[in-house]
Amino acid sequence: MIHLPASVRVYLATAPCDMRRSFDGLHALVNAVLQLDAFAGHLFVFANKRRDRVKILYWDRDGFAVWAKRLEEGTYAMPFSEAGQERQEITAQELGALLSGIDLSQARRRKRYRRKAAAAA
Repeated sequence: MIHLPASVRVYLATAPCDMRRSFDGLHALVNAVLQLDAFAGHLFVFANKRRDRVKILYWDRDGFAVWAKRLEEGTYAMPFSEAGQERQEITAQELGALLSGIDLSQARRRKRYRRKAAAAA
């Protein structure tokens, strides 16, 4: 289980990424393709075309950090999409499930209580 502060968001790049990219290349993708601020402290998840490698870029107080994993067997169930939707936001729990091999498109979320948004004053 991955435990992250509630303020941290997780964004999946919905197009395959060249896994030769590192800090600067992934930072450029976050800015140009995902159109997000890489310095915000959120997690940005990238996968390769074969879906057997994942990299996560995030800002760690004084510099970028990259977490990477290569599967020896099998693939990740990354939700790649067609042009037009460059990113998808998921929860930290969904990221943990995805990295554990669970296909999010087939998983169903059970009903839970959600506080209704306060009415505008």
